[in-house]
Amino acid sequence: MSQEKPLTDYVFRLKDCLLGAQMLFVAFGALVLVPLLTGLNANVALFTAGAGTLIFQLITRGKVPVFLASSFAFIAPIIYGVQQWGISGTMCGLMAAGLLYAAMSFAIKVFGSEILHKILPPIVTGPVIMVIGLVLAPVAVHMASGRTGDGSAWLVPETTAFIIAGVALATTVLVSLLGKGMFKLVPILSGIVAGYLCSLFLDISGISSSVQASFDPGTLKNWTAPTLISLQSVVDAPWLAMPSFTLPTWNLEAILFIVPVAIAPAIEHFGDVLAIGGISGKDYVKDPGIHKTLLGDGIATSFAAMLGGPPNTTYSEVSGAVALTRSFNPAIMTWAAITAIVLAFIGKLGGFLGSIPVPIMGGIMVLLFGAIAVIGINILVKAGTDLMHPRNLTIVAVILVFGIGGMNFDLTVVKLGGIGLAGVVGVLLNLVLPGRENT
Repeated sequence: MSQEKPLTDYVFRLKDCLLGAQMLFVAFGALVLVPLLTGLNANVALFTAGAGTLIFQLITRGKVPVFLASSFAFIAPIIYGVQQWGISGTMCGLMAAGLLYAAMSFAIKVFGSEILHKILPPIVTGPVIMVIGLVLAPVAVHMASGRTGDGSAWLVPETTAFIIAGVALATTVLVSLLGKGMFKLVPILSGIVAGYLCSLFLDISGISSSVQASFDPGTLKNWTAPTLISLQSVVDAPWLAMPSFTLPTWNLEAILFIVPVAIAPAIEHFGDVLAIGGISGKDYVKDPGIHKTLLGDGIATSFAAMLGGPPNTTYSEVSGAVALTRSFNPAIMTWAAITAIVLAFIGKLGGFLGSIPVPIMGGIMVLLFGAIAVIGINILVKAGTDLMHPRNLTIVAVILVFGIGGMNFDLTVVKLGGIGLAGVVGVLLNLVLPGRENT
């Protein structure tokens, strides 16, 4: 008997390890999608997601079966931030977003969760999330068409790009609708794989070359891409390599632009924690407490930004995996985190991810950005908001036009605009406009 217990423990640990790897597989498609779309390093994202999950477990005392990765709500502001201030400046804004989570955690502990519902009701969060989804819709169209995100350079012939983007988009949609079991939980990863295989087929068959030969870019500049997929980055990359960490640099504009965006993932956090609790039959809002889980997200996000990684927040895909596998042991997420950290040091993985053609990302972004906007609409619908009420109409209208239109205020010391300005103005209008009780 004394010799069976260690063997039993070993078997259970091996099972947890395998389930942890499975959880990482579920989150992998979306996990690497954020750095691929925003220009961040995928290996760094893997490392910070794993380390962030361990930090979250430490803060919540290992009670919640959650794996952390970046919310899609941050994609648009990160893309804009990298274009405006570079990666290091953007990281300053993301680090401040994590500190905002910590401040929210403190406020919830002192005043209760009602304080957030007062400051951030659906009439504010719904339109802000819509703006996040729609403001970079042109980027999705450019990339799906074979251009760079800003549309300044043509990378893939338009016809070829449409084929690849269409395959990636159609596969993602079909898997999400028709997929069974674990397969249903990886629609984005399935779309990336299908788009990649399609690109390989077009390259090998010569179809891509014939389309390219008949394609006249005209006056377009920076024409490139003799082939759709180049594996030179994989060949050049070492097997083992330190992730390319990037330290943040102070940038007040980035802080004021990105911090309001953290409002949406903070609201999403409540839903994810409630969902995990409903699946596992435990009340994580009380134990370890919603303030603890939100603090875990915040500290993990700031830690990731210190190294050049995307924000770390609770993740809906993992909630679905927990529901399907009935794996409620938080130790499984520990193994998923360890697996992510190990993969972060495989240089060739980053090289391979860098070889994914732009149209694949564009096809998935078409669905992704639209889905984020729909989530914002759904928040308003579920709240039963009367959008024809003058107060509600004013708040929603100003948020949408300021955010999508790109309104900017130059305050001499700092420039506030876009999504950040829309979020700030929405919060202020909700607090100062009279008639809240009639909405």
